[in-house]
Amino acid sequence: MADMNKDASLAYTDERRQDDSVDRQRGNALRTNPWWKFGGQDRSFIPIASETSKTSLDQYKDSRDVEDEVTLDDSVFNNAKAFDIYKPIEKYEGRHRFVPTATWSAAEEKKLVRRLDLKICLWACVMFFALQLDRGNIVQALSDNMLKDLGLDTNDYNNGMTIFYCSFLFAELPSQLISKKVGPDNWIPIQMISWSIVASSQSHLSGKTSFYITRCLLGLIEGGFIPDTILYLSYFYKNAELPIRLAFFWTSYVGTNIIGSFLAYGILHLRQPGGWAGWRYLFAIEGGITAAIGIISFLYLPPSPTQTKRHGLKGLFRPKEGWFSEREEVIMVTRILRDDPGKATMHNRQAISPKLLWESLSDYDMWPIYIIGLTWTIPFTPQTSYLSLTLRSLGFDVFETNLLIIPSSALFILQLLFWTWFSEKFNQRLLIGLISQIWAIPLLTALEALPLKFHGAQWARFALSSLVVGHPYAHAVIVAIVSRNSGTTSSIISSQIYRKDDAPLYRRGNKVLLGIAAYNAVFFIGAKLYYAWRNM
Repeated sequence: MADMNKDASLAYTDERRQDDSVDRQRGNALRTNPWWKFGGQDRSFIPIASETSKTSLDQYKDSRDVEDEVTLDDSVFNNAKAFDIYKPIEKYEGRHRFVPTATWSAAEEKKLVRRLDLKICLWACVMFFALQLDRGNIVQALSDNMLKDLGLDTNDYNNGMTIFYCSFLFAELPSQLISKKVGPDNWIPIQMISWSIVASSQSHLSGKTSFYITRCLLGLIEGGFIPDTILYLSYFYKNAELPIRLAFFWTSYVGTNIIGSFLAYGILHLRQPGGWAGWRYLFAIEGGITAAIGIISFLYLPPSPTQTKRHGLKGLFRPKEGWFSEREEVIMVTRILRDDPGKATMHNRQAISPKLLWESLSDYDMWPIYIIGLTWTIPFTPQTSYLSLTLRSLGFDVFETNLLIIPSSALFILQLLFWTWFSEKFNQRLLIGLISQIWAIPLLTALEALPLKFHGAQWARFALSSLVVGHPYAHAVIVAIVSRNSGTTSSIISSQIYRKDDAPLYRRGNKVLLGIAAYNAVFFIGAKLYYAWRNM
């Protein structure tokens, strides 16, 4: 099979070089709609038109009659010069399965993608569940008087979260560089097991110093998990398939808040007079859950679509013969490279050179997305981080507070799935970010303007806070933009907006959030206009 694939590639190249029409570009290939209109198709390359004819190359095609055949139309590999540029490098892990002339049915590809969803995407969601379980359980711990037990106030909490987010930010790039060198299938489980140890150790916190140290260590270890996992998913999915998978990814993140609330409801009841506080049990037990998921991940994750066979202890939870047949591996590799030929310019154990890193950083067309990432989540983050404290200040007890967190999480999931579907259906992404800011402005205005006491104030503020937390979430969409074209900083800023002297209504903080939301709305419009101009 491998020899046949190699012969097909050579024959394909020779045939295209003999075709006089290979240099003609399709005149309407990159025809774009005006910026204010929906629709259009994203491409990772300039499609090339060429005439096809029946030749000796046909011997490499599937001889079966196939309906709705996926063909080579609009592929960069339809042109000999482009093929020479974009053909997989020698060490690319899927090179032996790349057949530029391969064809398959749409139903066959759909079935294969569903298998990837079950084997890869589903477990990525489980791993994200583990991340958020250890990253987010501090919210439940706050509801159980953790700050009081440790002798801390809300400013100390803010400082701890700033330390966490700064460490998280500083670790992201080094973590991605390590992941690219050793492979995300190795590095992600190492991260998970490492942070689970630190997360469990929070059960022995004794004061401000230990709180700050564990916040720092968690940020450093968890920092690269999300981009590492997105890199891993990109090995298996086409660009157009990523947003909805990333929506599932972030759905598991919010679903963790729901499951975590129920877990906390039970675990926090373990608090005994004179014994451990409930929040200490919470950190210890949930850290152990993450450690188990990390160990399973190490034994389960395959390096790539063509490397799913079991090899010793690594891959213990995969079958000895692997998950896919040779034909299925050909389909997976070929469809990925037709969609984005740039993925074959590196292999999955290749480190990023300083030159490549500089080229990435100096790509000014990405700068608007980076700038958006600085501030777009700020209007929502303080309410999310302080939701349990806000509910306690409104008069709800520990267990009511943990249950009342659930509605905002459920709304968040519905918004995430709907707006991600909308972005792909109408091919609009920055618009979703704009909608999120428009959503925040009236809610923050109401929180800032409502008087301290009035009939139903407790439930009115609960509803408004829940609506802010359950906002239209554009993170999956914005990450997909970066994936197609190539916000921890916003959390650092937002962690200092709600201050102790502004409690409990945080009117000054809400005014700051309003100003940032208005700025974000203007910048989203500006970014949309810029990219429309760049693609004219």
